[in-house]
Amino acid sequence: MKTPFSKILSLFILLAFASSGAFAAQIFITNYPSEANAKVFVTKYQSEANCIIYETQYPSDNDPGVWFYTKYKSDARAVIYYTQYKSDADLVVYYTKYKSDARCRY
Repeated sequence: MKTPFSKILSLFILLAFASSGAFAAQIFITNYPSEANAKVFVTKYQSEANCIIYETQYPSDNDPGVWFYTKYKSDARAVIYYTQYKSDADLVVYYTKYKSDARCRY
């Protein structure tokens, strides 16, 4: 079980990678929680989310909350693991259909 400090640190690192630079957050999904920068839970409710995510097909999109999924771990700025349990998550996300809705609460 993670301490509150390590959960906050993991969340800060992921959000820093996800919103910095001139390119979309380049994310790699791993099957192993030990490899991940953060464990992510996907919620059905926008009000529960720390981040509202828009999935893009273009790595050049540069808005906060816009994620581009890489095929290779070496190309990623952040590695995430999707968890089934909200209590295990470092980050709770909601996926939107609209790029204009994408954002992260810091």
